[in-house]
Amino acid sequence: MSLTKYLDVAPEVAQALKDNRPVVALESTIISHGMPYPQNVETALKVEEIIRSCGAVPATIAIIGGRLKAGCTHEEIEHLGKKGQEVTKVSRRDLPVIVAKGMDGATTVTTTMLIANLAGISVFATGGIGGVHRGAETTMDISADLEELAQTPVMVICAGAKSILDLGLTLEYLETKGVPVIGYGTSELPAFYTRKSGFGVDYELDTPAEVAAAFRAQRELGLKGGMLVTNPIPEEYSMDADVINKAIDEAVAEANALGIHGKQTTPFLLAKIKDLTGGDSLDSNIQLVFNNARLASAVATELCK
Repeated sequence: MSLTKYLDVAPEVAQALKDNRPVVALESTIISHGMPYPQNVETALKVEEIIRSCGAVPATIAIIGGRLKAGCTHEEIEHLGKKGQEVTKVSRRDLPVIVAKGMDGATTVTTTMLIANLAGISVFATGGIGGVHRGAETTMDISADLEELAQTPVMVICAGAKSILDLGLTLEYLETKGVPVIGYGTSELPAFYTRKSGFGVDYELDTPAEVAAAFRAQRELGLKGGMLVTNPIPEEYSMDADVINKAIDEAVAEANALGIHGKQTTPFLLAKIKDLTGGDSLDSNIQLVFNNARLASAVATELCK
């Protein structure tokens, strides 16, 4: 069956892939669920602009009217931003129903990887991945992002796992699934808002060429799954670890008290942390996405050589 029944690859993206020019995938949950309008749209368009300024082509991934989109127009990004949380947050399990019903969907890390791979895009820049939630030994709350990394051959460039998670268990899970965790210029896993976590990565690589070479080798060896590249937030935007950890602990305690779980957990915690830090966490979040977009563009460029 032809994928064109479900998938629309934007003309600019299709041409770049055909010409072996670098393309960087971007998620859409950050637009609809990550921040308020119009800041969400301004940020999404700024990320695309950064990727273009680095010589690559951006492909914002989403589902519009049941169509899988590899590359959104400005109008489609505006649509997702204005509808905000009315747009369904779509993970792998949600795709069949959202597509069949012709609904709009904001793609998580999982579905962005999946759709990027269907379109032939192999590099994806995001903020942070999901992982093993605190208390998962009793709740079994483990993000589908980790399973997607285990089976879909896309490189995910992020600022580490979100620090609301159990980072140690997240790394253990990725090891079990055979996913290489690379530190870009660091031997320590960045913790999203901060550059340090106290946990080591599998390997430190220091240039986009080295990262591209490792990913190329992974694919040529026929190893299934993706690669996680963790890129620390720039020093000037890094938050004070004590401040952010105190905010996270408070937010987690409130989520537990309110019985919030599943796909509601991360948006609740991030919104609560934003309130507790006076908006500083949102500013940091935006800057680390910009930083990851630059690195993803450089790595995608190397992969095309």
